[in-house]
Amino acid sequence: VQQASGGGLVQAGGSLRLSCVTSGFTFERSSMSWFRQSPRKEREFVAAISWGGATTLYADSVKGRFAISRDNANNTVYLQMNSLKSEDTGVYYCGVDPRARTYSGRGLANRPNYLYWGKGTQVTVSS
Repeated sequence: VQQASGGGLVQAGGSLRLSCVTSGFTFERSSMSWFRQSPRKEREFVAAISWGGATTLYADSVKGRFAISRDNANNTVYLQMNSLKSEDTGVYYCGVDPRARTYSGRGLANRPNYLYWGKGTQVTVSS
């Protein structure tokens, strides 16, 4: 089970920090991701962090503005979002791959690799 939180309404240029607390998995052996979905669009990759924490990956649209991190002691993954834009609006979901897999290339960005999804949190950026 995972629950995302931290969303809200923010003006363009502002910041938000999303959190996703998980349970029922061995968190330190789980790769974690953030995806988002806006109306009339498919769920798209935002950021991911490998189960060892050594690798992070970002969508080009958020690179340099967003940062993903993890706290294994508290089974939590974070997404720090800065310089928010209206196009960042959407429901943000965290995905879990609990299989301690190592991916090549942009494997961490592939949605089917994440087996479990929790309830999302709404982010709305006003321009």
